[in-house]
Amino acid sequence: MTRSAQPAIELTSIRFSHEASPEEGEPFTLVVDYLRVNAGAVVACIGPSGSGKSTMLDLIAGIHKPTTGQLVVAGHAMHEIGADARRAVRLQEIGLVFQNLALVEYLTALENILLPGFIDAAARAPKKARAESLAESLDIAHLLKRRPRRLSQGERQRVAICRALVTNPKVLLCDEPTGNLDPDRSSRTIDLLLEAGAASGAAVVMATHDYSLLDRFDDVIDMAHLQGATP
Repeated sequence: MTRSAQPAIELTSIRFSHEASPEEGEPFTLVVDYLRVNAGAVVACIGPSGSGKSTMLDLIAGIHKPTTGQLVVAGHAMHEIGADARRAVRLQEIGLVFQNLALVEYLTALENILLPGFIDAAARAPKKARAESLAESLDIAHLLKRRPRRLSQGERQRVAICRALVTNPKVLLCDEPTGNLDPDRSSRTIDLLLEAGAASGAAVVMATHDYSLLDRFDDVIDMAHLQGATP
């Protein structure tokens, strides 16, 4: 990948299998021979539903642990540490933007942005000044006292982006963040994510079905060519 020669994400000989629930259908196995994303790179991850995009992001985030292989994220050997340690890495080093945004409805926008510090007091607590600065840069500083139900979809997205960036993460993972948006809002959301990632020097990996966005990225990971994921 491009930008810095220092890897932010490195997967080697990864295999991950899980048994599917009745709702999910067939069991799934993801195989990644080798993948490296350097610090500061912005990378799209493409492939049809069931090809393993979300599973790979979950592995990088430490939500799952690989069955075999080596997975290093922001200098942490995720394949060697337990769930609590992976969670700490996730809170401190990894920003997450979900398609459904996952905002907490009873918290204000500011409280949602600061949520990583509320979840784990031992984590590197995000500062209010950092949250306010991010909100200012994304034009939502005047909305910080509002709860999500009083925000538009675009405003909610910007709150989610601020939350993902508030701890100055080394890795930013985005799972179909534009999946329910019209083309104009999709383009603006990509602008916000890539600009914010570039400003912080984070490696950005985004799963997307929207191939019209691919020229905005340094590189593209095609799951069909990367690995042997088989539903």
